[in-house]
Amino acid sequence: MGGMRAVILGMVLVLAGCANEKGIRVLSSGDEGPDEFAIMPTKELAAPASYSSLPEPTPGGTNLADVDPLAEGAAALGGNRTTASAGSSFPATDSALVSYASRNGTNPNIREQLAQDDEAVRGQFNRFVSWRLGSNDRYNEIYRRYHLNAYRELARWRRAGVKTPTAPTPPQ
Repeated sequence: MGGMRAVILGMVLVLAGCANEKGIRVLSSGDEGPDEFAIMPTKELAAPASYSSLPEPTPGGTNLADVDPLAEGAAALGGNRTTASAGSSFPATDSALVSYASRNGTNPNIREQLAQDDEAVRGQFNRFVSWRLGSNDRYNEIYRRYHLNAYRELARWRRAGVKTPTAPTPPQ
């Protein structure tokens, strides 16, 4: 009986070793059904005030009944996404903020640089990825040392004499 258990355990380990998940976040459900989050609701259909004022239809273009989550989010936060100046990704009213934030220079290839840095960090942990049992979400395991402990930071700033008038109490 003990030999049979050893064989079954060995088979489980061999099969688990064959699983080679790509990436560190395992978010797939495994089924081939529709993606509920890809469905965007449309606005309610309504007759326009004037049919002559309707925009010219363009293949692949937007529809008046389509939602624009970025514009709606900007409006909900008190902004206006349509005020971006020509050739810019931000409104002209934010130019002082953008110039201050970029006062020490900017990296036009920041996305590529971050992808390379992330690959280097994940490369340190790739040695035994296929030896895991089951599907593991390795994101927190890999990036644990980069996590910010809010309460430790709060204590550090308070020791430095910085006023921190409001902060939640630490969990018990």
